[in-house]
Amino acid sequence: MPTISVIIPANNEEGYIGACLDGLLAQKTAQPVQVVVSANACTDATVRIAQDYQDQFAQLGWRLDVLDAQEGGKPPALNRADAAATGDIRVYLDADVVMSPSLLSELTEALKGDAPAYASGTMIVSRAKSWVTRAYGRIWTRLPFMTEGVPGAGLFAVNASGRARWDAFPSIISDDTFVRLQFTPQERILVPATYTWPLVEGFAALVRVRRRQDAGVAELAQLYPGILDREGKSPVTLGLMMRLAISDPVGFLTYVGVSIAVRRKGETSWSRGR
Repeated sequence: MPTISVIIPANNEEGYIGACLDGLLAQKTAQPVQVVVSANACTDATVRIAQDYQDQFAQLGWRLDVLDAQEGGKPPALNRADAAATGDIRVYLDADVVMSPSLLSELTEALKGDAPAYASGTMIVSRAKSWVTRAYGRIWTRLPFMTEGVPGAGLFAVNASGRARWDAFPSIISDDTFVRLQFTPQERILVPATYTWPLVEGFAALVRVRRRQDAGVAELAQLYPGILDREGKSPVTLGLMMRLAISDPVGFLTYVGVSIAVRRKGETSWSRGR
């Protein structure tokens, strides 16, 4: 069986990293797993909290490495973790994601072949605190990007031949889209096991993150001509928008409001919006 490394970039994630690591400890797999928490420019308790979990992972026969770097930025954090990782299968996991117990074993099974492959689980959006985010999420989760294919938001995994598709993570805004589009739709595998992933809270945060996402896609199109041709998702049609508007007018108006605000000039650097 292939070996597994789980890579978790983390910047000031003290409110999330514990639940993320608890989810990993609950995984139903007999294989030894290496987990690499790649802390970058943390000014909170992220590193200490992660280090406190090392004994629990050791009791399972697993290894938890905690890297603590002063340099900020997600791509450098991913590259440092990749350099420390030893697994054939690489699972890239956001620190605010919680995996269901069977997800790691299902990802391993999906990626055990020699052909390059990309896999993710079935995403469940966490219940938001703000009504704006809940309304936005009701529409966002019904768009083709979410209902077709393998979005991989917050969690994706590749096998060894899949990881060979790219070298180091480039210094770009949208690293997750960059990786997903290294693979054709036929090479992306969705497994049934779930994971929870939170949308950012509030109108301003949604606008900021959506703006960053749009800028990231535009950057990819400029730097890697033709890469967006591999997306493989259906367009958002007028008929779909009308059905969404009729079925959930509050959610639809919220989604449209965010989309209009995104078109205003704003920041495009990496941001979770928290």
